[in-house]
Amino acid sequence: MSETRQRILDDIKVAMKAGDKPRLATLRLMSAAIKQIEVDQRIELDEPGTISVLDKMLKQRRESIAQYQQANRDDLIEVEQAELELIQEYMPEALSDDEIASIIDDAVSSSGASSIKDMGKVMGVVKPLLQGKADMSAVSQIIKQRLNA
Repeated sequence: MSETRQRILDDIKVAMKAGDKPRLATLRLMSAAIKQIEVDQRIELDEPGTISVLDKMLKQRRESIAQYQQANRDDLIEVEQAELELIQEYMPEALSDDEIASIIDDAVSSSGASSIKDMGKVMGVVKPLLQGKADMSAVSQIIKQRLNA
């Protein structure tokens, strides 16, 4: 069992004892998402796999917040924001913009990418290095800008 998964399970117990229902609900969502992948694929997720599941959950929350903002649903934005912040606590420390740029530059040069057609090559190199440590949609935009320049 991954370290992050164990931490989530331990925190579920703490939240149950404390009667913290909103936190407990989000922790259970996280645990269920991880468990669902394990059952579907008949594997036990390692740390990078667990982080990948949580990263996907973060992306879903960000998209929901954007949609709720367009609909002026402040009540739903608060719920999603709270979940996003809790999930973020279990992610590795985010990299700085300079560190991200450096990894992208290395990936572009090592993959020999020269145009936007090589985007997949670059993403293949950077994704394992940045997953959970950076917003991958923002990373994708940076790569597009770099390859179009």
